[in-house]
Amino acid sequence: MKHIPFHGVIAYPVTPFTGKEKVDIALFKTMVERLVITGAHGIAPLGSTGVLPYLSDEEKEAVTEACIQQVGGRVPTLVGVSNLTTEKTIYHARFAERAGATAVMIIPMSYWKLTDDEIVAHYDAVAASISIPIMAYNNPATSGVDMSPALLKRLLKIPNVTMIKESTGDVQRMHTLRKELGEEVAFYNGANPLALAAFAAGANGWCTAAPNLIPALNIALYDAVRENDLEKAQQLFYEQFDLLKFIVAKGLPRAVKAGLTLLGEEGGHLRNPLKPLTDKEVIELETILSPLRERSIPAQQLISGC
Repeated sequence: MKHIPFHGVIAYPVTPFTGKEKVDIALFKTMVERLVITGAHGIAPLGSTGVLPYLSDEEKEAVTEACIQQVGGRVPTLVGVSNLTTEKTIYHARFAERAGATAVMIIPMSYWKLTDDEIVAHYDAVAASISIPIMAYNNPATSGVDMSPALLKRLLKIPNVTMIKESTGDVQRMHTLRKELGEEVAFYNGANPLALAAFAAGANGWCTAAPNLIPALNIALYDAVRENDLEKAQQLFYEQFDLLKFIVAKGLPRAVKAGLTLLGEEGGHLRNPLKPLTDKEVIELETILSPLRERSIPAQQLISGC
């Protein structure tokens, strides 16, 4: 099997901003520490939750370094390096590798719809520029490009493209990946409401922002799946199902930040054009999150000095 450094729950930290829309690195490191000590099996900065497209090159570099330094090798790190151009993607992939990232994640981003050949060439060029593994990220809702199983199979012929993150929200796609690509391929679920179904389809892990709010529930679901305890896994999944749907529907950065505030944690500010949840949405989130509060970790339990 190709080098597969991730399993289980891979947590996505938000990128917090100050009131003046500057990246708050100190708060970001606190958020990362919280994810590590509450059991995440991997940390993935600069994804959708980390508002990657809204950051400058310098900010991406600062977030990358801060995350890797804070994690300190306790769990693997998966850094988002996607960009509109191949040149910029290579630049950020190289930076992530030099900074000590375990692997990088790439989604094909483009104003113009890319052909399959263009996508393959894009990944191939990045892969040739680094030595660490690459996770190919398929999320047509954000990229506008739906990478078919046939295209993903082509990408997996590139030596260090070893993982696939599937976020279409179609569980049949996951079964197709397993059937067409075989058990030698590692694929990961990026659609929160499909967490249980994806594990049943053979997913190696779950890439999610939910551990910012309910880490114990997320980890318990994965553990139940590994123990082949279907009844327990179903109970745990349905317990968190409404929250998983909510944070996706309302937008991961704004929903997670609002949830952190409700839990008594500092979540920072958003960067325009993103706006906070409305008062009505916050009330709805409180109704969903309130019964799950015991699954969160109080701020006072954080390791000091983070």
